[in-house]
Amino acid sequence: MIGHEAGMLTITHERLWEGVLSWLRTQKCHADITVTVPRDCPVTLNLVSADAVVSGLTARASIKSASGDVTLDGLLGTVDANTVSGALEAQGLDGAVTFTSVSGDLTLAGGSIDRLAARTVSGRVAADVDLAGESRVEANTVSGEVALRIPEDAGAEVSLNSATGRIDTSFPELGRQDRAVARSVNGKLGDGSGRLSVNTVSGSVTLLGRPVADAPEITTPRTEK
Repeated sequence: MIGHEAGMLTITHERLWEGVLSWLRTQKCHADITVTVPRDCPVTLNLVSADAVVSGLTARASIKSASGDVTLDGLLGTVDANTVSGALEAQGLDGAVTFTSVSGDLTLAGGSIDRLAARTVSGRVAADVDLAGESRVEANTVSGEVALRIPEDAGAEVSLNSATGRIDTSFPELGRQDRAVARSVNGKLGDGSGRLSVNTVSGSVTLLGRPVADAPEITTPRTEK
């Protein structure tokens, strides 16, 4: 069902089998929907278990999902995503990204981030991006792993902290402190114009440098079960 009122386009799916009759169905309903909007049109997606692909927007994208996975490609505006267990994968973003989840994973590759704020409980955060000027990158998890890859010549004040998780970095100029109750790696990279902060309880933290000539690529951290 499609509705358009006060400049807002709404698309919903009508349930044809309700109540007791829904138990008689042996197959779930499935629908593929493609919506084309102007590049500068703000978009809001509310998903339950459906997956979504969003590309080419320059305006704000607001996404809420329970278990559906979301893929973003080439968005130039602000992205605000909230999921329960749904994963967010994105490439070629240029702007600010906010991601909040319980167990969903965040994977970013390519693009230039002005601000990244990621908060999860057990979800993993993996990002291979450029830092633009006074960029801010903040990742907070309880048990989720965090793996970041930035240009070797990036400028940022760095603070990596974990209570019991391992911390690894390829930047020798960062200082390490291992205490009985916490571990941390801190220091300044380049001119220190940006800020990169990671805090976990038991999740491991990895910060790697990427040669300037190399294109960003992602390697999602794996957890042995």
